[in-house]
Amino acid sequence: MVRGLEADQKVVAAHGCYAMTSTTALTVQNTQGVQDVQITPTSFVEKQVNACVTDIGVDVIKTGMLASKATVQAVAEAFERFRVMYSVVDPVMVSTSGSQLLPEDAVSTLVEKLLPVTTILTPNIPEALLIIKNSPLEATGQPATLGDLVELARLIQGLGPRYVLIKGGHMPLKDDRLNPEDHVPRHFVSDVLHGDGETHIFNLASATASNLALNHSIPTAVRLARDYVSAGIQHAVPLGSGSGPINHFHSTYKLPFAPSHFLDYLISHPRIAPVWDRHLHHPFTQQLANGTLPVQAFKHYMIQDYLFLIQYARANALAAYKAPTIADTADSASIVAHMMEEMNTHLSYCAEFGLDQAALESHDEDMATTAYTRYVLDIGNRQDWLALQIALAPCLIGYGAIAERIMNDPGSVRDGNRYWRWVDDYNGDSFKTAVRKGKELLERHAGNLSVSRVEELVEIFRMATRMEIGFWDMGLAAAEHSNE
Repeated sequence: MVRGLEADQKVVAAHGCYAMTSTTALTVQNTQGVQDVQITPTSFVEKQVNACVTDIGVDVIKTGMLASKATVQAVAEAFERFRVMYSVVDPVMVSTSGSQLLPEDAVSTLVEKLLPVTTILTPNIPEALLIIKNSPLEATGQPATLGDLVELARLIQGLGPRYVLIKGGHMPLKDDRLNPEDHVPRHFVSDVLHGDGETHIFNLASATASNLALNHSIPTAVRLARDYVSAGIQHAVPLGSGSGPINHFHSTYKLPFAPSHFLDYLISHPRIAPVWDRHLHHPFTQQLANGTLPVQAFKHYMIQDYLFLIQYARANALAAYKAPTIADTADSASIVAHMMEEMNTHLSYCAEFGLDQAALESHDEDMATTAYTRYVLDIGNRQDWLALQIALAPCLIGYGAIAERIMNDPGSVRDGNRYWRWVDDYNGDSFKTAVRKGKELLERHAGNLSVSRVEELVEIFRMATRMEIGFWDMGLAAAEHSNE
C-alpha cells in the first residue's frame, strides 16, 4: 500500500488537476502504522521525475517521503534544474506514532539543499523541531502557545523556504490559544503559515499544491486546502482500527452518465425505463404498425394531436424566449417552424375525414390533451429552460423512436396499411432533423447539471412520458366509445 501517493492522487484529482508521480519508497502499512519500507534507488527516482517533467510538464511539484539522503539531494537538484514556479515540500520525517522516517544525514541535506529552493514547507510540530535540531539554529523547546508556533515558523523560514506552514495537529489548543494540561478539553487546532513578512493562522500539502496549480495566491491556496481537509475529516467514513483516511471526494460528484449520453441515461433510468417502453410499444402504435387501428381512434387522435401541436408550438416558443444562448433560441425557433409543417400534414390527414382547419380548431380539447399540454406549459412557466426542454422531449424524441421502430420491424405491415404514411412522415428527413437538434440541445447542456438536478429532471421526463401514454390511451378509448 503506497498510502501517501494514493492519498495525494485522490486529492489532486478532487481538485480537478492531473497528478504524475515518482515513487521514492514503497511502504507496507495500514491504518495502524508503517510496518516496512522498501526504498527506491535514487537513479530510478531521477528517471521518473525527468520522464514526467520533460513530457507533460508540471505547474507545481509536491514532495512527500524522500527516504534517503541521496534522494533528497536529487530532488533539490531537480527543483533547480526544472525551475518549476511552485514547490510544496511535506518533509514526512516523523510518523504519526513518533517514529523517525528520514535518517539524520538526510534531514541535514534537506535543511541545507532543499529548503532554500522550497516555496512552501509543511512540517508538523515534531518535524519542525527536528529541522531546527539539524540546522545551525539554536534548539527550541516544545511549543505551548499559538505564539510559540508562530515563532517556530518564523525561525524555520530563516532557513530558506519562502513560506512555512506548521501543522498544529500535535498541539490542540483551548479557546485562550494555550496548550491545555491533560484531561482539559481541547477546542481547536491551528496551523500557522509564515512568509513574505506575514503570518496567517490556518486550521496540507497536496491540496495546497493543487490550489497553486489553479492559480490561487499562496495564502488563499493554503486556506482553501485547510477547508478541504477539515471537511474531509468531518465527512470521513471510518475505515480500519487505526488512523483512517479522510474523505477526499466530499465536495466532488460525478454525473451518472457519460458525456453525450444524458438521454441514454434518462430512458434507461429504473423509474423511466418501464414507462418509456409502454410509450414506444403502446397498443395504439402497434395497431398503427400493422394497419388494424380503428379509423375512429386515428381520427380522434389526429384531431387532438393537431390541438396538441398548437400548445406544443407555444411551449417551444417559450423555450426560445427562455433559452440561455442565441444558438439555443435558434434551435427552438426551428422546432416551432417544424411544428407548422407537422400541423399542415395533420390538415391533409383530416381533410380525408372532411375536416378543415376551422373545423379542427372548433373541437374541444380532450382532457388528456389539456392535461399534457398544460403540464408542459406549467413546467415552462415555473421552472427553467432546461426543465421545459425535458418536458418537451418525450414527444419529439419518442415519436422519432416509435416511427423508427415500426419502420425497422419486419412484422410491420406496409402494403395496404392506410397509416403507413404516418410512419413515413415521422421517418422523414425533416422530422429526423428536428429530433437530432432536440437531442443535441439537451446533451449540450447536460454536462453542467448537478446530481440532484438530474434526478429532478428524471421526474419531469417520467411524468411527460406518462402523459404521452395517456394520449395513446385517449385514442383507443375514442374507438371503444364509438362502438358503444
